Amino acid sequence: MQHIEEFYDVVVVGAGHAGCEAALACARLGLETIVFTISVDSIALMPCNPNIGGSSKGHLVRELDALGGEMGKVIDKTFIQSKMLNQSKGPAVHSLRAQADKAEYSRAMRMTLEHTDHLTIRQAEVSEIIVEDGVLKGVKTFSGATYRCKAAVLATGTYLKARCLYGEVINYTGPNGLQAANHLTESLKANGIEIFRFKTGTPARVDSRSIDFSKMEEQFGDEKVVPFSFSTDPAEVQKDQISCWLTYTNEKTHEIIRNNLDRSPMYSGAIEGTGARYCPSIEDKVVKFPDKNRHQVFVEPEGLSTNEMYLAGMSSSLPEDVQHAMYRTVPGLENVKIVRNAYAIEYDCINSIQLDASLEFKAVRGLFSGGQFNGSSGYEEAAVQGFMAGVNAAMKVLGREPKILDRSQAYIGVLIDDLVTKENFEPYRMMTSRAEYRLLLRQDNADLRLMEIGYDIGLISQEQYDRLLWKREAIEEEIRRLESTNIGASKEVQEFLEINGSTPLKTGTTLAELVRRPELGYVMLTKIDQNRPQLPEDVAEQVQINIKYDGYIRRQKQQVSHYKKLENKRLDADFDYSQVKSLRIEATQKLNLYKPLSIGQASRISGVSPADIAVLMVHLEQFRHQKGSENKVNLASGQREDPLGDEE
Repeated sequence: MQHIEEFYDVVVVGAGHAGCEAALACARLGLETIVFTISVDSIALMPCNPNIGGSSKGHLVRELDALGGEMGKVIDKTFIQSKMLNQSKGPAVHSLRAQADKAEYSRAMRMTLEHTDHLTIRQAEVSEIIVEDGVLKGVKTFSGATYRCKAAVLATGTYLKARCLYGEVINYTGPNGLQAANHLTESLKANGIEIFRFKTGTPARVDSRSIDFSKMEEQFGDEKVVPFSFSTDPAEVQKDQISCWLTYTNEKTHEIIRNNLDRSPMYSGAIEGTGARYCPSIEDKVVKFPDKNRHQVFVEPEGLSTNEMYLAGMSSSLPEDVQHAMYRTVPGLENVKIVRNAYAIEYDCINSIQLDASLEFKAVRGLFSGGQFNGSSGYEEAAVQGFMAGVNAAMKVLGREPKILDRSQAYIGVLIDDLVTKENFEPYRMMTSRAEYRLLLRQDNADLRLMEIGYDIGLISQEQYDRLLWKREAIEEEIRRLESTNIGASKEVQEFLEINGSTPLKTGTTLAELVRRPELGYVMLTKIDQNRPQLPEDVAEQVQINIKYDGYIRRQKQQVSHYKKLENKRLDADFDYSQVKSLRIEATQKLNLYKPLSIGQASRISGVSPADIAVLMVHLEQFRHQKGSENKVNLASGQREDPLGDEE
């Protein structure tokens, strides 16, 4: 029997949110790329919540866009409601969230892939990786076809050996009843890759015609919509929006759940995988928070061309009859008709400490990994990992250095660093609290932080880059003007301050000092700022934030400077830490397991204490002193000068 054999630069396995970004990045960099999917109809599928963004996740989407990714552009085309979350708080935690038309989102992303040069879409199940001497050489499909490549990205999502459960019902399928991928796991294990079993879940979808919305609180989108993509014209996203609705569970709901816990596969032992702590099922909420007499339920439309509504906050794996009874205790859902039952889904994923910071497997060079397969949760987390894995696969093929974002540069850097340096025994979810430098890593300045990197990669156009340079200069110039423009205590100024509840001036001050007052702002001062230039809203926003939070920003930049010093103290990836005396046994084991690239990265490894870091620092210093006297000997012998590395 003959089988086909084809050759590509990059193979991408999976066409969910991670796979799409990986494939697009590689193809746009001119590499011949093939992306495999179980079903072409499931490209960029949203099997769970019908939205993009949210707290911290909105940051990820904007960062992805600034680097040259696609998710922000597609949601701008297909959203049906948009809202900026946390507006009552500081700008560091403002997060954009958009309800998606799920079918249109998938269709738009698929169309983008289909119209991208150098990109081939193939419906087939990849069943084997081809590895020779620890280097990836290609993949094989279940049909026996061979696809040789120079690099590959695994983005299998929740499909590997997937099974869906509710009550006593077990379906051996992927999400939404789609075919599972049952054959790749064994090949990965055979090549030394450690596999975890994780679990996630989803609520029921219900028919909107069976809902009494008069018993719910209507949730509107923002009057003025902010786009996700920096390339989207804000005027294009101002449109009529669809409402969402808010209701609550009650004690009757909770009683039904408690009485049937023994029938839930989560509590009966039928579910083997570990679920996400920060996205619990309704059963978990009732058990873990017994003092709460109600939980929020957001009723969200799945699109403009369907009656299906998503019951956010009530994911479950309870039996079908219990689901019917439980949902019908919720105000507005008394007569609800279920279109799709809630279910839990188990799937194979990897222990992500097997990856370098570039998302390349340490054990199989040329093989990269992204998305939920890395043990994370969420569309946004998946997309940014897929993008970075795709970029670094491309960098490897092109003979360029990998692109690694650190924790001070991006939420993406925090996410990946956490995955590759910390033991994650449950699906990882991004949160603003995980980012130490979140005042600097705001969603509003993602372009200023990252677009230059996207340009260097080759995924940001010259036009976008030129606009970035202009914006940066415009911000700095306006801040200088405000800092140097004095304003006196004239009658007009005093009246303005009185009207706005601000303390009158006793002496002159600068416009910048007035901007810093809590009750005032940059836009408000237009009335007394005679020489103000006409600036775009995004420039004005940066001027306001940089002046108003100047002290906090400078303090955080000092913290970043200290962090960079630790990151620049490089460590040799091949060094044997058992040679370092005074390290605790656990620290030695963890350091040899993770092989950190810097002192900073070593300090974030669970099980490595500050005392262990101090020992490493002393060891580094000793090598530097030795190097001063032995430099000529080392150079003559050709030996490595410093097995622990050195400061860059």
